[in-house]
Amino acid sequence: MDLTNKVAIVTGGATGIGRAISLKLAQLGATVIVNYNSSSQDAESLVNEIKLLGKEAYCVQANVAKFEDAEKLINFAQEKFNRLDILVNNAGVTADTLILRMKEEEFDKVINVNLKGTWNCCKHAAKVMTKQREGKIVNIASVVGLIGNVGQTNYAASKAGIIGLTKSLARELAKRNVNCNAVAPGFIETKMTE
Repeated sequence: MDLTNKVAIVTGGATGIGRAISLKLAQLGATVIVNYNSSSQDAESLVNEIKLLGKEAYCVQANVAKFEDAEKLINFAQEKFNRLDILVNNAGVTADTLILRMKEEEFDKVINVNLKGTWNCCKHAAKVMTKQREGKIVNIASVVGLIGNVGQTNYAASKAGIIGLTKSLARELAKRNVNCNAVAPGFIETKMTE
């Protein structure tokens, strides 16, 4: 696969699964925009690593749970490159506990980052991609969104929501040659799952 001259954004791209995705896209030739919310050192380190590979990379701070931040992130690609070819919605958080102990804020935070953050970025990217009549959106869901898990009512709901969002978005954007898929990994060792 040759992604030369393609521009990719990876949300939550500085650590964990997002870091691996960012690196792989760069190795395949894409210019990678590494989004982070609070991991600025990790993002800068990754961008430097990608540049050592002879590839182009940038880091952009944005809390994708905020509609305006997500717009700022997508606009960065549009303003700098006049295009966006690939969006990987990977940003995610957990706040695991049984529902009897779960606070409303813990539910809201996970839904806001994982599901609304994905929707926010898809919303803004769709404008760019439909206009250029091509693009790829990959939303990172989870096997938990398919089967559920004890202590993860918030996380499972957010990931099931991503699957539904992706199916609907795929139908909406297909006629404009924008491809949307969800990937549902199982348990992967990262800082988040530690």
